[in-house]
Amino acid sequence: MSTMIEDTAATPEITAGDRPKANKKPARAKHGAPSAPAKGKSWKKAKGAKKSFRGAKKPASGAKPGSARHGSKAATILELLKRPGGATAQELQRATGWQPHSVRGFLAGKLRKKMGLEVVSAKSEDGERTYSIEG
Repeated sequence: MSTMIEDTAATPEITAGDRPKANKKPARAKHGAPSAPAKGKSWKKAKGAKKSFRGAKKPASGAKPGSARHGSKAATILELLKRPGGATAQELQRATGWQPHSVRGFLAGKLRKKMGLEVVSAKSEDGERTYSIEG
């Protein structure tokens, strides 16, 4: 067995002053140096709750309920619906130039909900639907 004897005089001792210093601060760009723009947030802001329907709006002062501006499409539809027997959906479409879903939406939204009118829908024997206003 051989033992290895180290010669302490031949190897220099490393002291604290001889050791290389470790960088304590991470390398980063200088203040004000150009860098990549920050990314936007990946989530969206919460939106407010939808407002619920509050009932029929009050007509402007001087206007009677269930009336529309003279010469408008709404006035044309009201005149057709006030006739005895009412008007068919096709007659309302021809008078306004609207699509069928627009006519039905006007009857339900504007006349029933906003103007507060009672729109009566009836289907005849030949299968054609007629609309009229009571009153």
